[in-house]
Amino acid sequence: MDSSLAHSLARSVTRSHTYVFLHSFSVSSTQRMATKGTRGQFITLSFHSPDWKPRNCDCWLLAAIASLTLNEKLLYRVVPKDQSFQKNYAGIFHFQFWQYGEWVDVVIDDRLPTKDGQLLFLHSEEGNEFWSALLEKAYAKLNGSYEALAGGSTVEGFEDFTGGISEFYDLKNPPGNLYHIIRKALRAGSLLGAPEWNYIDPRKKEELDKRAEDGEFWMSFSDFLKQFSRLEICNLSPDSLSSEEAHKWNLVLFNGRWTRGSTAGGCQNYPDTYWTNPQFKIHLDEVDEDQEEGTSDPCCTVLLGLMQKNSRRQKRIGQDMLSIGYAVYQIPKEVCEYGLDRGGLHWLERHTDAHLGQDFFQSHQPSARSSTYMNLREVSSRVRLPPGQYLVVPSTFEPFKDGDFCLRVFSEKKAQALEIGDAVAGNPHEPHPLDMDGEDEHFRSLFEEFAGKVHGGQDSEISANQLKRVLNGVFSTREFSPARKSVGIQEKCQEIYQEMDHNHVGTMNAHEMRTALKKAGFTLNNQVQQTVAMRYACSKLGVDLDSFVACMIRLETLFKLFRLLDKDQNGIVQLSLAESKKASQDNNVDYHFIFTECLCPEALATVHCGVFSCPYILVLKPELWLAVIA
Repeated sequence: MDSSLAHSLARSVTRSHTYVFLHSFSVSSTQRMATKGTRGQFITLSFHSPDWKPRNCDCWLLAAIASLTLNEKLLYRVVPKDQSFQKNYAGIFHFQFWQYGEWVDVVIDDRLPTKDGQLLFLHSEEGNEFWSALLEKAYAKLNGSYEALAGGSTVEGFEDFTGGISEFYDLKNPPGNLYHIIRKALRAGSLLGAPEWNYIDPRKKEELDKRAEDGEFWMSFSDFLKQFSRLEICNLSPDSLSSEEAHKWNLVLFNGRWTRGSTAGGCQNYPDTYWTNPQFKIHLDEVDEDQEEGTSDPCCTVLLGLMQKNSRRQKRIGQDMLSIGYAVYQIPKEVCEYGLDRGGLHWLERHTDAHLGQDFFQSHQPSARSSTYMNLREVSSRVRLPPGQYLVVPSTFEPFKDGDFCLRVFSEKKAQALEIGDAVAGNPHEPHPLDMDGEDEHFRSLFEEFAGKVHGGQDSEISANQLKRVLNGVFSTREFSPARKSVGIQEKCQEIYQEMDHNHVGTMNAHEMRTALKKAGFTLNNQVQQTVAMRYACSKLGVDLDSFVACMIRLETLFKLFRLLDKDQNGIVQLSLAESKKASQDNNVDYHFIFTECLCPEALATVHCGVFSCPYILVLKPELWLAVIA
């Protein structure tokens, strides 16, 4: 690393992240370590498994770091090469950790917490080697503090060090194909761990440990099941494997969110809201090459992992982890062509975009599911499914719980997967000429009456409060009936609202907004649905008629405006700098927010250079248009 860049990084790290320790020392100091009498080293001749001192509650992290030293490629992904206290030393070190689909670079200084001259936490067998202690500090910074590392499982460290997906097996009640699973895991380069073998005679255990200098020994599979209690397997992601001969999993990853009032529907115990959870479609069309013995029909092996994000950081501020789980549904062929919503059949454009509704889940049972809802960082399982199309629904146990999640799908053969329900479409109401006849004469006369009183008949303008009185006067004389052949937007809102207000309490639940808007001709994705719920629902997730009408008018206006701006009628709006400013002013939206959210890549480069050579600056599809403007 360039020394000037390193010093700049060191200054920024000091400003942005402050630590308070009981006592600390710099391992780069010229002061020699008393135990060895030599200058501190980042790494000595080779990586050593770290020894522990003295906090036993973090043994899970120790085991994960120790296992990391057994695979050089994985180790150097986490601990990049060419770092030392000598060459190009600037007082900082950097490490990389996997976080929800991305490798995050964490930079730290070299100060470590000590007590009575001894490191408080991890240290290496070599008294002057500090890579493991610095790695632990970087991991603590990633999670918010050392305290955040208290309690965990080894596979959590495995996953953050490799990007892999974990599965667990109770060896007291193992599946019949466990030996087959282990063989395939070893062939795929997976990391395996089996804690707790305390029931063997200590003298026999010591004898086994001494069979080889590296601590390895052999035992029969039956003895393995007898002496160990739990098997943990971390299946590596494709980019973690170096050997071309190793079997590599195929990976699809989604990041999503449960949002109270729109996409936090809870588990199957809550059928009224369960269907509003995020939904993901998986297409499995290639069966495994190596089918298990005793199976009659060829199947596809899939590993599913649902992980809630930032669980350790949230624990610091007193927030417990959510109880999470998922269910897998096979999609019948007829549903692959038609999506079901609460109102019946709905044509599915491109066979991908329909958010399956309440009727589907009331008539279909899961083909597979997580064993139970647990308040763990990740729940995962291995499932074997016949070829076909499947729907994965991740959820919290209780509805109305906010949280971010990461859903991963590992498959032996390549699988297609996508989040469904992300299409945005609208059919704004266009009034017929008959709508303006007869009954609207009353509206015109009231308008002219108020305009004449205020402006002496010289100007056809009224204030907002006067408009409210005019509309109230018009609505007071109208009767709303579903039998009407031609209705305006207000009547349409009233009809839909009355239909959705099942309990006749005068409010509609925010989760029912998706169905209500679909009945009105609007299909919204999760992002826009969340925006609608936050803007128009009250704190108790209720939506009154006024808010529903306001939402409908807003959507009608925005879709009409989008059609006007879509000059090529290709579903994309391209705006110049001047046009984007006008759009933000007309819709009462912060122009700078639109600019930063929607700037196209071509324009971004020219903006940074101060020259607007790009003919247009904003490229908007309906979903982004609504998410930003609505």
